[in-house]
Amino acid sequence: MKKLLMLVGDFVEDYEVMVPYQALTMLGYAVDTVCPGKAPGQMVRTAIHDFEGDQTYSEKPGHLFQVNADFDGIQLEDYVGLVIPGGRAPEYLRLNPTVLDIARFFHQQDRPIAAICHGVQILSAAGVLSGKSCTGYPACGPEVTLAGGTYVSIAVDAVHTDGKLVTAPAWPAHPAWLREFVRILGAQISL
Repeated sequence: MKKLLMLVGDFVEDYEVMVPYQALTMLGYAVDTVCPGKAPGQMVRTAIHDFEGDQTYSEKPGHLFQVNADFDGIQLEDYVGLVIPGGRAPEYLRLNPTVLDIARFFHQQDRPIAAICHGVQILSAAGVLSGKSCTGYPACGPEVTLAGGTYVSIAVDAVHTDGKLVTAPAWPAHPAWLREFVRILGAQISL
């Protein structure tokens, strides 16, 4: 069974962690969810972000999401791809040197990376966007540019791919984002 690594933390966006986890598991991937400072079996809190006509998204309490792997014990060589959900978690996860090393490993090994919404904050902080183009929540655009990347402004339900980097602005893009990530992983769906 092929394994994927997913970086999570408190107040990760509810849909952006739940939907990819369930969809990728349904396809037969083992998805290890890890969080600095949390052990397998512990929970992270999620937040639901909605687009309700305000100048930015609204935030509501979400669900609990279970961490199922040991952050300190992962062997990065075991994983074929990395998933970085958005929400508020990336803003503080990017302060963890090991999180940044994880992003650098997948980038240096040219393994598929799927980041959505604020997930690109981790990639910006890791210094892996230089010369790359990507998208994310629009408020992350200046960070992408400062990190040497090119921010691409697209519809909230669209996806952008640069090599093996698959990015999207927010959860309305799940169908396109996951379809593109799965294609790059080389998975095939049989009906």
